[in-house]
Amino acid sequence: MPTLEENVSLRPYNTFGLDVRARYFARFASADALRQLLQLPQVRAADKLILGGGSNLLFTQDFPGVVLKNEIRGLEILSEDGDSQTALVRAGAGESWHGLVEYALDQQLSGIENLSLIPGTVGAAPLQNIGAYGAELRDTFDHLEAVEIATGALRVFSAADCGFGYRESVFKNVLKHQFVVTAVVLRLHRQARPNVQYGAITETLAELGIGGEPTPQQVSQAVVHIRRSKLPDPAEIGNAGSFFKNPEISQAAFDRLKSQYPDLPGYPVPGGVKVPAGWLIERAGWKGLRRGPGAGTHGVHARQALVLVNHGGATGSEIRALAEEIIAAVRQQFAVELHPEVNIL
Repeated sequence: MPTLEENVSLRPYNTFGLDVRARYFARFASADALRQLLQLPQVRAADKLILGGGSNLLFTQDFPGVVLKNEIRGLEILSEDGDSQTALVRAGAGESWHGLVEYALDQQLSGIENLSLIPGTVGAAPLQNIGAYGAELRDTFDHLEAVEIATGALRVFSAADCGFGYRESVFKNVLKHQFVVTAVVLRLHRQARPNVQYGAITETLAELGIGGEPTPQQVSQAVVHIRRSKLPDPAEIGNAGSFFKNPEISQAAFDRLKSQYPDLPGYPVPGGVKVPAGWLIERAGWKGLRRGPGAGTHGVHARQALVLVNHGGATGSEIRALAEEIIAAVRQQFAVELHPEVNIL
């Protein structure tokens, strides 16, 4: 039977490094162990937070309920289709996402190399349809397995069931707090299909001396290089990666902004244009800003304006207040609304 602990610090379990506490805390390494926990009276009656890598959370206060840490492991090839040259790969929800990427590359499978080095666990990936450098989880997603919290029943969700959108799924809205992902199955390719349409990848491959048709391993190498050059390591400075979603605006709104700011980047999406939140924040003067006593306890990262950081000693409430100031400033200057990508609790 999994152990239920009381009054546990969550500092080791969130990448902002915030010292908040959970009323109850437990780990589970299987669907059966999760079901056992869900049957405990203290767990049944409490608010529940399912924790993976803690890389997409901002705690602004202690958590009064129970935190259940997903540690379900396992990586395997379920089946292969010779006709389509694809393979179904199943990963336990507690596996690290980048660990899955490395496993796929070791197995000579492609499709998720553009998503290299994204922090967090496999189970968190479908919740917000993770994406980066021209790729999204839904591009290779086949199905997932999840336990219903209310009943303990196992349910399989297809891609259509998940309702994927930009950093969106049914698990963030209509099914929020109702299911715990236990495994994810992806359909990956035996024949390399490198996606290098994202400009930064092409530039980085050239910098690394990689020409011609790059391999999936080389694309992954380029993405890792880009991320490490732009994004701070949570082990060195508290952060949750990209704090804001890139906003999507109408073509007319983009044209108006472009006439005023000719260097504004934009990427066509259905119904409009996606603009980089980091560009808006930097142009509004927030890049590198520090707040708090002394040299500052928190602020905006000096190399990437999309990242809010805890330099040490900040509270989640202070970081949230900074985010709200940035949202207001971007709204005032550009008439564009930013929305957090990070879950704020």
